[in-house]
Amino acid sequence: MTTFQVVLNEALATMPAKAFLHQKGISSTLWKRIKHSGTFKVNGELVNAARTMLKDGDTVSYQIERETDIEPEDLPLDIVYEDDFLLIVNKPPGQLVHPTTKEAHGTLANAILYHYKANGEKHSYHPIHRLDRDTSGLVLIAKEPQVQYLLTSKDGTKLFHREYLAIVEGQPDPPDGLIDAPIARALPSIILRKVSPEGREARTHYKTLSCFAREGHEMSLVELKLETGRTHQIRVHMSYLGHPLAGDDLYGGSLELIKRQALHACRLHFAHPLTKEPIDVRAELPADMHNLLPASEI
Repeated sequence: MTTFQVVLNEALATMPAKAFLHQKGISSTLWKRIKHSGTFKVNGELVNAARTMLKDGDTVSYQIERETDIEPEDLPLDIVYEDDFLLIVNKPPGQLVHPTTKEAHGTLANAILYHYKANGEKHSYHPIHRLDRDTSGLVLIAKEPQVQYLLTSKDGTKLFHREYLAIVEGQPDPPDGLIDAPIARALPSIILRKVSPEGREARTHYKTLSCFAREGHEMSLVELKLETGRTHQIRVHMSYLGHPLAGDDLYGGSLELIKRQALHACRLHFAHPLTKEPIDVRAELPADMHNLLPASEI
């Protein structure tokens, strides 16, 4: 159940429910679902949403969450931020963000729906972005569809900032810069991506934090910031530079020192879509990446 407390400008005695909800980030599509849901209430009483005028101090509520076939499961969940509208979790490597037809259990979605259920909350699953199975780190989830809508601009870009840490092979030269290279599917594969002039624009900022050797391998700890969010963007771009991620055998990295791509979503920061308060959260490197670093970097 979604609930809003109505706060109107002093110059307004009343406001149509539709106009008020649009101010709260409700899209035209969501408004139609609300209007026809049969659950729209003002101060606890069912009303016709399309004909309702709201006044300051009213309480508005409705229920539009759809049934899901994702099964809640009691799984470990590392929550780094939560409020009535948002959830940010630190995903471990090896876990899918969303179930697939072949793998319906053990995912982040199963864990989050169990968390909602255990706390008496009724929400569907609305991840605002995704991480690859073997990428660890922060994932932002909206509890309500309108919050997901508010964090995505009209052109589809995300209204939040993501930062990553990666351990790559070799030493990037120059040590920092912008990779501005479009990414496309590497057909006939349905998984692989490649840099191609026919691809979609993709921009990654990188900065080398340190260079070191591990068991005879030259490696670098690199900070990365995304302007765009293409599939495998960091992995493709760093391989394109000639410095694939350690453990990323899909794009030329070696599995000798780590068995998954050494990539971690370490920071998320943005303005809260409803309160406008700044949200800035971080997640430390997981053990498998941490153990690759020399003692001087720990």
